[in-house]
Amino acid sequence: MKNFWLRCLYVTAFVFGTMAAFSKITDLKLFSAFDTMSQALSDTELTDYAFNNLREDPKVEERIVMVNFGALSRRELASEIQIISSFKPRVIAVDALFNCEGGLYDSINCPQLLDTLGNLLLSNAIQEAGNVVLGEKLMQTDSLAQFDSNLVDSLEMPDPMFRDYAKLGFVTLPTDATHQEDVKIVRTVYPKVDVKGKRELAFSVQIAMQYDSVKTKKFLERNIEEELINFRGNIEVRQLRIKSLKNDETATTNFGTMFFVADVDDIMNGNVSPLLFEDKIVIMGYLGDHVGDPAWEDKFFTPLNKKLGGRANPDMFGPVVHANSVAMILNEDYVNQLEEWQKYLIAFLVCYFTVALFYWIDENFPIWYDALSVVIQLAQILIISFLMIYLFASLNLKLDLTLTLVAQALVGPCYDIFKSVQNEIMQRLTKRADSALIDKS
Repeated sequence: MKNFWLRCLYVTAFVFGTMAAFSKITDLKLFSAFDTMSQALSDTELTDYAFNNLREDPKVEERIVMVNFGALSRRELASEIQIISSFKPRVIAVDALFNCEGGLYDSINCPQLLDTLGNLLLSNAIQEAGNVVLGEKLMQTDSLAQFDSNLVDSLEMPDPMFRDYAKLGFVTLPTDATHQEDVKIVRTVYPKVDVKGKRELAFSVQIAMQYDSVKTKKFLERNIEEELINFRGNIEVRQLRIKSLKNDETATTNFGTMFFVADVDDIMNGNVSPLLFEDKIVIMGYLGDHVGDPAWEDKFFTPLNKKLGGRANPDMFGPVVHANSVAMILNEDYVNQLEEWQKYLIAFLVCYFTVALFYWIDENFPIWYDALSVVIQLAQILIISFLMIYLFASLNLKLDLTLTLVAQALVGPCYDIFKSVQNEIMQRLTKRADSALIDKS
């Protein structure tokens, strides 16, 4: 019996050794190549099915109101902020960088500077509101960027005339996009980042901090470098229809509206109720030139995208992504994940006992081994997939079992290879022993 479990350990070690070797050969991209279950397509994860189909329709988050600023100039935006401020919201968050891109402060490269009065009006509106959060951007200097590191050592910040009167939070979201025009898939947020020894908060975290510091500090105490956003809903111009968005083929997500939204004209023409904004969080940002505009600027693919595979259109504007993150913090509705050591432990145990099962079948039912081993692996994949979806939908627990799935895919081949090598070694040792006995006789 001892030899049996030892052999199982050898095969399990061989499986993990094979994974390590392939990961080196494929430049550490083995998992993305094998991750067909948790990443059904190149831009889709298995848990997206739970996001889209297994959760109840969200309730409107009444503490957060979205406001579109469309293509307003800084002068016009100042008026919009003044109007909103008169409604006495708790927090006004503006998802914009009020600076000159690239640090080129001349009227040719930064035409915003031409409207001196408009800049002064915007600065004054922010100062008078007194409860404004502005965006900043995480950056890397050239010396750090050449190492392809996730670390940041600098910030792109609003000009002093704006940031001196506001709280700041970085609007940078983790995506695989290298350039602005690339497809941007967002699932997570960096809650906080250290930049030259100073803690910088994410835009959504800074907003939540100004609204409810107790819950926000509790969120930060989780001390998770990259938090999964528990997406619950979007904004849709079709929200005014009685017809369910789930039956609307033109909708970009399977869920109805999560946040009240006011368009540019609604605010500027006074077509809104002040009670909608009083003591609320107001997140202002670009939601198209008008609400319902299918613009792609500052727009992302999210797990709520109606098409799980072959996605063609991004479904959520950046400000709404931030709003989902704020709602998650205020509702304490986090997505929990496994620790790295837990992922390895689960993969090891599942692999080890699968090898043991294969050995038992091979020794007791050798004729049925090939068929049963395939059936077992398929059953394991289905069970693991079901657990990943069910636990995510019901308990907000994301089981990243990629390593387990990779191990399961390699158990069969590795078992056969190891057994063949073992048999070859045993045959050679037997021949040598027989030869030695003949020589002695």
